[in-house]
Amino acid sequence: MTIGDLKEIKGRTYPAQRLTQNLVGGASPVKCKNFAMGFVTLDPNGGQVPWHNQEQEEVYFVVSGKTEMCLGKERREMCAGQIVQIPSGVYHQMTNIGDEPATFIYVYGPAGDVDHWKQELAGTLPKAGIDVPALPEGAHPQCTDMPEGGPVII
Repeated sequence: MTIGDLKEIKGRTYPAQRLTQNLVGGASPVKCKNFAMGFVTLDPNGGQVPWHNQEQEEVYFVVSGKTEMCLGKERREMCAGQIVQIPSGVYHQMTNIGDEPATFIYVYGPAGDVDHWKQELAGTLPKAGIDVPALPEGAHPQCTDMPEGGPVII
């Protein structure tokens, strides 16, 4: 039996002001080939998962806080207890719009890394409205800041 413990999973901090801890897959001791799962903490007032898309179908379940979810051409506020489905290939972004940390769980399948993690760490994330479709009107800007100290090699 393999048991993971969120308290023991260090996770990775990203330039867009979030901590991502892999619960299933990645650095977690729990591995599955059909899906990946993680716990994300968005810093107050702007921490985000930047505008991106991926092949995998995904869901976000908001555990705490107040967020702005952009999905395709839609923009909505989400709060604790709400879940959103993210279809394969659709651009999406989640931003903390509250004064406290916001947390959510993601699940996507099949398992495996998604490109936006590496792109964000390297400072090469495609820019909304330039390289990829624009964010919905009124959305918080996409964070494409270069990591402190330059690109991170992973």
